Formats: sequence, structure tokens, C-alpha cells
Amino acid sequence: MTFRLSAALAPLALLTTTIAVPAPLLARTPVALNATVSAADPRAAQAGQEILRQGGSATDAAIAMMLTLGVVEPHNSGIGGGGFLMHHDGGTGLLESIDGRETAPAAARPDRFLGPDGKPLPFIQAWPGGYSVGVPGNLRLAWEAHRKWGKLPWADLFQPAIKLAQNGFELGERTATALNRLKDIWKDFPEIQSYFWVDGAPPPVGTLLKNPPLAALYKRVAVEGPDAFYLGENAQAIARAVTDAPKNPVPMTTADLAGYTAKMRKPVCGKYRAYTVCGMGPASAGGVTVLEILGMVERFPLGQWGKDDPRSWHVIGEAMQLAYADRDTWLGDPDFVSVPVAGMIDPAYLKRRSAMIRLDRSLRTYEPGTPPGAQPRTAAGPQPEAGTSHFVAVDRNGDVASWTSTIESFFGSQLVANGVILNNELTDFSFAPEKDGKLVANRVEPGKRPLSSMSPTIVYDDKGVPIFTVGAAGGRTIIMQVAKALIAHFDWGLSAQDSIAHGLIYYNKDGLVLEQGTSLEAMKAPLEKLGHHVTLSPLGLKANAAERTADGHWVGAADPRSPGVSLQE
Repeated sequence: MTFRLSAALAPLALLTTTIAVPAPLLARTPVALNATVSAADPRAAQAGQEILRQGGSATDAAIAMMLTLGVVEPHNSGIGGGGFLMHHDGGTGLLESIDGRETAPAAARPDRFLGPDGKPLPFIQAWPGGYSVGVPGNLRLAWEAHRKWGKLPWADLFQPAIKLAQNGFELGERTATALNRLKDIWKDFPEIQSYFWVDGAPPPVGTLLKNPPLAALYKRVAVEGPDAFYLGENAQAIARAVTDAPKNPVPMTTADLAGYTAKMRKPVCGKYRAYTVCGMGPASAGGVTVLEILGMVERFPLGQWGKDDPRSWHVIGEAMQLAYADRDTWLGDPDFVSVPVAGMIDPAYLKRRSAMIRLDRSLRTYEPGTPPGAQPRTAAGPQPEAGTSHFVAVDRNGDVASWTSTIESFFGSQLVANGVILNNELTDFSFAPEKDGKLVANRVEPGKRPLSSMSPTIVYDDKGVPIFTVGAAGGRTIIMQVAKALIAHFDWGLSAQDSIAHGLIYYNKDGLVLEQGTSLEAMKAPLEKLGHHVTLSPLGLKANAAERTADGHWVGAADPRSPGVSLQE
């Protein structure tokens, strides 16, 4: 779906439907004075930079980065998973988004993750093997994006990734860590061992690894298009891997793969102070939940208080927990359930939710509200999420591509087909299909897309010019990483780099969690005085961003917690 953003739209609180704007009011995005990319691995960023140097678009660069990450960051992302893409066209001013989220195969039923006793399986039992595999979406997403916004030939975008898969890549620290954590689980998965273990054990950082089957598949897809993945021999290989999995075997068919489509979705946009913030709509929870958090904190003078004032973090923490309560109740795949998007980000609704926040004490309990248009429903409770990678690209035409890609947990389902790590995205569904006698919105159903926290975001100034883009990895923390980065940038004046590097506030079943080893540790005692239960913990965070500076240049940013980099062109 499409939006046209211009100065005429700035006063609008919500942009939830397509708006026809008279041509004279449309302002072409000012041409960028440079191009930039940012990715969570230097080799992926270099691939994007190489494509830009060849005259490729932001979309071309993003596709090259996605493919390369599937080689060098196999524990987090790749073509065996899915993603969400936000795209701003610098020539037309149009904002569009594509949903490449995985879908449940036809054999998936609401009771997939229930044990013989009718109770939800423990995550560790549901995760490895066939139960958790959804039909991958990234390649269909890439093909649709290239069809709309690509400049270079499709095959050219595969070359950096093919070279690395074929000639070898050095094992990174994060992948090596994941390999060591999974060594006990991999006793049941000999095939994936054959790709990544050396001499019967996880290899050390810096080991040169190759993935010839993935290189061969990339070559076929580069020539034949995504049908080489979704049809024929490769589709059969994926179906066999799931159907004959060494653990939790369950049917997946070639028809499941052949029927997959990436979908154009309506972006979700709302005002935050002088800016228009746009994110993915459902089945991503990101856009709505980020806007809920921002909408609830907007009445407070965060800019005046600053980043070192406990009041700022108290308010953010309260808004976060109220927004996540709504997320877990009302959001799901809009093709299957009624999702009250407009009601959840309605200013009047958010004003009522924000009024619950007091400065003298915490709420202690955080129940979902009832947004306008919501149908009776019960909260499902959180599902664990992990992994993922975000990357951004901006070209000299002013195009902006912001893409979050994932296979879910470390090495997805632990299943592999032709060098492709298959996702475990179905564990993002609610394991219990019913609660308190009511159907859960995010229950498993054939063809359905599980709810996701992925939050690719593009922000516009009051003239409709894109000025900031951000996204993150880290499961359910993604939403808060993005919201925190937006607050840090627009309220506290931090650069994109400093915004994503700043410490994070999150929560668990007991209360607030402050990122250990950051300036937020100083907030523990003041927040406890307000009645919060507070713990300190390291958080597996990884964000990437870019900002447009006052002189018209774009500057990328990569999370210092990761090996990622930003490169200019």
C-alpha cells in the first residue's frame, strides 16, 4: 500500500488510509548528496556499498545485503526466513511497504504446539525441528521490491554473496557463540553439523567456512528468479527437510512453497511532536506498538528532563508495558483476525492510556485497554523471540530502504536444505489457541503469518522529507530499541549513532530491566523508589540506522554492541 507524504499532511495525526494528494502539493524528496548503507556485519555493508557504486538503487543494495547476511550471519537471517521492508521513493515521494513474513503450511493447525496433555509445549521442545518451520518469504519480498525499485540486473545483486559462500568467509564471534550454545542440541541434527562444525566440534572465531550448496542455489536463483527456490528441486528439498526432520517431523509440501506470496501492506503512520513516524503494519507488531509508546509519552517534557532524569525512564517504562499489553492482545495477521490498528493509535485512546501514568508511583500491573473498533479478545501472553538482522540503504536519488530480516532463533529450526537454514518462525505464534474461553488472535492457522516484533521505521519532517530510519534485532526488545532510538534522537538531540548505542529499558514478568553496563544502571534506585521492581541485565541488542543531516547528507549508524558498520558512498 502507498502513502504520499507532503507538508499538507503534516497536521494529520494518523495516516492509516491511502490519501490522494493533488499533484501541486507533492514535493519531490530533495536529492541526497551522498548514499549510505548500514548492516550488522561489515561484509554485508560492503556488499551494499559495492552495489551502490555500480549505480544500484537503495533496494538493490538492501537485497545484496540480505543475501550476504544469509552467508556470513547464518545464525540470524537469510533466504530461509522472512522480513519486512519499508521503502521511500525519492522520485515520487511515495512510501510503501512489503510483507515477506513466513506463513504456516497447510498442515499447521491451532493445536500444533500443544502436548498430549493439551497444554502448551515448553519452547525448547517446540523450537528445534519441523514443528517450527514456516514457508520462507525473503526471496519473494526481494523479487517484488526489485521489480518495483531495482535498477541493476537481478543477477548482479547475488555476486557478492556468491563469492563469499563459494570462496569462504571467516566465522564471526556472534556466530561462533551461537554454535557453542547449540552444540548439545545439534547432536540430533547431523546435517547442519556438516556445514558449520570442523573435526566434530564448533570451530573457533576466524575459521574459514564455505557453503557450496548455498552458492549453487544463489547462482540458480540469480539466473531463474525466485521460482528456482519455491518450485522444483529446491522446494522438494525444503519439504523433505521438514517432513523428515530428525525431531518434530511434520508435513510441509511443495504446494506450500509454490503458493507463497509477498504482500504489499499499508504502512502505519502517526505524529510524534513535529514528525511523522511510519512503520510496518500487522502482521508486524512493530509500527503500532512503537506509535503507542510514543503517543503515551508525548505529553511529558522528555526533552526538558533529558536522558539522565529518572522521570524520563519511569514514563517510558510505564508506556512500554501498557503498549506491550495491547500488542499481545489485539495484534495478529490482518488476513485472519480483526486488528484495530486505527483504534490502537487513535490520539484520544492514547490520551486515555497515557493518563494512567503517574509520576509519583508505578502502576505495578499493566492490563490491555479496549481501543476503538476492538472485538472481544483475551491476551495471549508473550512468545519468546530472538535472532534477526536489520539493514538500511539510502541512494543518491533519495530512495530509502529499511529492511528487517530474520530466521528467528539462533540457526532457526536447526534444519537445512541446499545450504539454507530454515526458520523457526512458527514459534512466534501463541502456543495456546484459546485462553479464558476466547480465541487468541495470534493462534496457529494454515497460511497465517505469525505476529512479529520487527520494526523497520522511516521518519519524516514537517515538509514530508525522510530524515531518519531505524530498525533492530533482538526479538521482543526490537520495539523498545526503536522507540528508545526515536526518543533519544528527537527529544534528546542525540545522533543516530548515539541514539542506538544508548542503554535500553525493557521488562520481564517481575518488572523493569535496565541494560547492564550502561548509564541506565544509575536509574535503578530512583525507579525502585517509585515502586518498580528493577533488575540489571545484559541485553542482546543490535540496531542499525541512518539520519539526514541539516546539510542534506545521510550518515549511517551501526550498533557498537555488534560488529556492524555503516559505509558512505
